[in-house]
Amino acid sequence: MTEKIRFENVHKSFGPKQVLRGVDLSVYEGETLCVIGKSGTGKSVVLKHLIGLLDPDEGKIFVDGEQSSNVDAETRYRIRSKFGVLFQGAALFDSMNIQDNISFGLRRRNTPEDVIAETVSKMITSLGLKGFENRMPSELSGGMQKRAGLARSLVMKPEIMLYDEPTTGVDPVTGAAVDAMIMEMKTLTGLTSVVITHDMRSACKIGDRIAMLYDGKIIFTGTPADLMNTEDPLLRQFIEGRAHGPIKVI
Repeated sequence: MTEKIRFENVHKSFGPKQVLRGVDLSVYEGETLCVIGKSGTGKSVVLKHLIGLLDPDEGKIFVDGEQSSNVDAETRYRIRSKFGVLFQGAALFDSMNIQDNISFGLRRRNTPEDVIAETVSKMITSLGLKGFENRMPSELSGGMQKRAGLARSLVMKPEIMLYDEPTTGVDPVTGAAVDAMIMEMKTLTGLTSVVITHDMRSACKIGDRIAMLYDGKIIFTGTPADLMNTEDPLLRQFIEGRAHGPIKVI
């Protein structure tokens, strides 16, 4: 398997609070890796390191074998252009309709309008947004907003998609639709994907592998079957959602 992303002994603190304590993690080309862990454990900090919003205090991050952490602005921008991100709330612009939201990044690149029209039209059709082009984000359901947010990322032709808690804040039926959308995009595009989540149902459905972040380190990496069959008491507590066990509830 070809390694697409690698974290090597990554540490990160904010003042006296140490969040990452030596994260080692690999993501392979074409796979969907789900990073799970309890709220506040640093999953979003991992995501911010991936897209270059944060640099490690110690350790290194590599994308396609090239160091992406603690680099100059030009290198950071070039590597960041490989990523697309679907944020937790879709992060659409409230003042723009869906078509303009999806077109936004292409226009910033000064893409010719005829190319934008063709590209956006294809993406709208493939993601089931036909007929909603002129709607405002507030006129769409949570699931449709996430489709529009994904469309906005995918028109930029990223090599790697990052999903930040994609099923948070939606009902179970919509969550299942979001899972299906993520799996469909992988099938159609072969994208490498990293999904930050604490939704065990979703992680086991969409993940080729699952990594658990706990106490600032990756304490488990394996397939969904490996995770569900584990005897580790800490992992079992998280999987089963129990209040009592080695994971302390604060």
